[in-house]
Amino acid sequence: MIELKNVDKIYGKGDGAVHALKDVSVTIEDGKFTAILGKSGSGKSTLMNIIGALDSPTNGTVFANGKNLTELSPNALAEYRNKTTGFVFQSFYLEPTFSVLDNVAMPLIIAGVSRKEREERAVKVLKKLGLEDKIHKKANELSGGQKQRVSIARALVHNPEIVLADEPTGNLDSQNGAEVMALLRQICNMGKSVVLVTHNMEDAKNADNIIDIKDGVATMRKSARAAEGAAR
Repeated sequence: MIELKNVDKIYGKGDGAVHALKDVSVTIEDGKFTAILGKSGSGKSTLMNIIGALDSPTNGTVFANGKNLTELSPNALAEYRNKTTGFVFQSFYLEPTFSVLDNVAMPLIIAGVSRKEREERAVKVLKKLGLEDKIHKKANELSGGQKQRVSIARALVHNPEIVLADEPTGNLDSQNGAEVMALLRQICNMGKSVVLVTHNMEDAKNADNIIDIKDGVATMRKSARAAEGAAR
């Protein structure tokens, strides 16, 4: 479980200061699908970056499984990210001339995993996501939907506890977008926590919990999906 308590994020100083987050207190439940929903400039990506330990709050505290992340050194935070979090981005960030296999295995290089084990783990997750026929293709030979599936495989290859997806359907058509959302729900059903950053209410409907954010102010609510499940 990840808890943010009274988190502020301020960029700049004086009259030019931007208050990206204002006294945010939210909880990311283990094994749940959480959507951060808001318009461009609302602070949703800043919130995701703090949840994923890519950034630190100006004020407030962030706890992950009882550990205070705001007290960790930069090296300890990097180790935490590498072991516990996987990231999926709108622009894929794949190396275009690398094979799908090498792109997916890349996080394991940073973790110091041997080449043989890297490839075995990458092949395993690619097969799980139905991409076994793309293993030796170059990333620049794939469609947009295939690229996003590969980026999700890369996020899963080190078996993280939480997957953070920042506008993962933003560069996709509706059919591929729907397939990516179904895949994220499948990942959540595997027992992982999934955090989706989106401006799209249709995508947010896949979540169990929704964090609405506007002008840096965040409020949590159960989704209609979760409410229907509880009523059954």
